[in-house]
Amino acid sequence: MKMRKKSDLPSKLCEGCGLSFAWRKKWEKDWASVKYCSERCRRARPSVSVKKSMDVLAIASVKHI
Repeated sequence: MKMRKKSDLPSKLCEGCGLSFAWRKKWEKDWASVKYCSERCRRARPSVSVKKSMDVLAIASVKHI
């Protein structure tokens, strides 16, 4: 098996911390559904209700401009 450079692997931005992370072998089968770079970011994600309230505040602030 030929080794690849890490820079040649696909990468994504973490939804938790916003940092870029590279593909890992353990994510081979479900790379499309990977959103977080680590368990820590996954656990620290805001709840759905917090996201919705943040969206509502963003929309309200746009309307007031």
